Amino acid sequence: MSEGYTVKSWQDFEAMEGSGGCTWHLARKSLGADAFGFNVVEIEPGGELPAHDESESGQEEVFVVLEGEGTIVADDSEHPAPAGTFVRYGPAVRRTVRNDSDTAIRVLLIGVPESSGYKPLPWA
Repeated sequence: MSEGYTVKSWQDFEAMEGSGGCTWHLARKSLGADAFGFNVVEIEPGGELPAHDESESGQEEVFVVLEGEGTIVADDSEHPAPAGTFVRYGPAVRRTVRNDSDTAIRVLLIGVPESSGYKPLPWA
């Protein structure tokens, strides 16, 4: 690893079995990032991320479906989520990703507190 950057494949990230048929690939930890949280989660057929909100932490989250087809749940709304789907959740929204398909799906989860101090560039 060189000073200032890390290059790894998601397959080389430390993995951790979670509930709901999820395997967590610990991207932030494996890459040594400190400014925000992010992980890659594989969800087996019939599985789902544990439903939760981030009211306590104040995190805004973005989920990106990288592979497969899932179902995004935001409070009581469900949305089909094929690969390439992005969703942004405010902290108070109850959220999950469900896999109703017959193959595993892979989802990137990114979270940062709304109070992080980030200021969007004027053109972004």
